[in-house]
Amino acid sequence: MVANLLSIAGLDPSGGAGILADVKTFSALGAYGMAVLTAVTAQNTRGVTAVQQLSPELVVQQLETLLADVRIDAVKIGMLGNAAVVHAVADTLRRHPLPYVVLDPVMVAKGGDRLLDEAAVAALRDELLPLCGLVTPNLPEAAALLDEPEVTDEDGMGAQLRRLTAMGTGVLLKGGHLDSPESVDLLAVDGTITRLSAPRVPTTNTHGTGCTLSSAVAALRPGTADWAEAVSAAKTYLTAAIVAGEQLSVGSGHGPLHHFVNQWEST
Repeated sequence: MVANLLSIAGLDPSGGAGILADVKTFSALGAYGMAVLTAVTAQNTRGVTAVQQLSPELVVQQLETLLADVRIDAVKIGMLGNAAVVHAVADTLRRHPLPYVVLDPVMVAKGGDRLLDEAAVAALRDELLPLCGLVTPNLPEAAALLDEPEVTDEDGMGAQLRRLTAMGTGVLLKGGHLDSPESVDLLAVDGTITRLSAPRVPTTNTHGTGCTLSSAVAALRPGTADWAEAVSAAKTYLTAAIVAGEQLSVGSGHGPLHHFVNQWEST
């Protein structure tokens, strides 16, 4: 049976991140993708020029209408934008518990533009995290969730990982911001910590890496034994998509990944 995957996130018109990247990832990994839109951005590979939030009422109506008809096998939550939308999504998930909820706490775009206001961080931490099976922050996002300075080494990652798990969810803490030859992530689920590393790929095709990884984990989780297996397979897919990004020619800034690296012939 083909899994039905839902992304709750914002729109990046360039297709590298956000809902378009999520649905591409779902499709590439054999799932049927659906989307509930939370915001529209004006952006390209060089940055964000505008953000327009959808109303919490419209976000909830999209969710309720979909849930009234379609079985959802896993959920990826990305850009929510403000506290009102965070509250609305959390309230809907409390009324309609769904399996395998993965939260990518999108706060800042690749070019440095802020995508989550300050008031929403507390709502995300207090209301949404306990409803999720896995949260996937990078180091700046982890620091914001904990209201602490950003860590700069793997020991600091371990300490923050333990504090994040106390919030009531599994955590995949991504170490891509560390200055090291490998990209190290730490996964903590049910008291077990797993170190996952991958070679750091020298490329500018990194737009949407966080969206893609979290979507891949959600897409793979229904068909895997546990979170560790899903995360490991998702990282393998992500690395291949990053490496193959050089086959694309999209924009002049941070280019997108090649989500369909396993489906399209090399060029």
